[in-house]
Amino acid sequence: MSQRKLYDISIELRPGLPVWPGDPGFKRALYASFEKAGYDVSMITMGSHTGSHVDAPAHFIEGGATVDMLPLDILVGKAVVLELGVEKEITRSDLETLDFGGNIRVLFKTRNSSLWELGEFTPDFVSFAPGAAQYLVDKGIKLVGIDYLSVGGFYEGGEYVHRIFLGNGVVVVESVNLSDVPPGIYELMCLPLRIIGGEGAPARVLLKEV
Repeated sequence: MSQRKLYDISIELRPGLPVWPGDPGFKRALYASFEKAGYDVSMITMGSHTGSHVDAPAHFIEGGATVDMLPLDILVGKAVVLELGVEKEITRSDLETLDFGGNIRVLFKTRNSSLWELGEFTPDFVSFAPGAAQYLVDKGIKLVGIDYLSVGGFYEGGEYVHRIFLGNGVVVVESVNLSDVPPGIYELMCLPLRIIGGEGAPARVLLKEV
């Protein structure tokens, strides 16, 4: 029996990693070193939405659930990867043609995955139109992932799209890289850091063939 393939779709944390304009980027410096202390200890600074991360409702919903409250049975389980060839915005009509197969977790593979190779923030990325976000809510989707920094657009609609998802209890996973992942069904393992009171947290995100 062949071993099921495991995909690490997390973004590598490194200096210069693209972040949302104005957000703190990733920095790592030695706090203690072998030279001075006989061991290494790093000090890491970064925004809570740097690299692959999970948005909790508290990100845009005042009084909403924080990342430490998110149910693990949503963050781990069967998920479908769907590929869309849209250039800018995912609309409701784009989604109506797709077969979700009854899955409540869905990751969208778009041209965004190639943007990680550029090494700088690109505002012209594929995002969801508000109508598409509401369609996913109405279908009972509980987790939505996108392969760039935001489910909502940079120029308009970004906050509104977040409010649709997060206001309806949908877990949002952003900044994954699906370049090497074929569309299909996988076992998702998405574990954000357990930050008490956090509106979001970096996460290691894996997909395993089923």
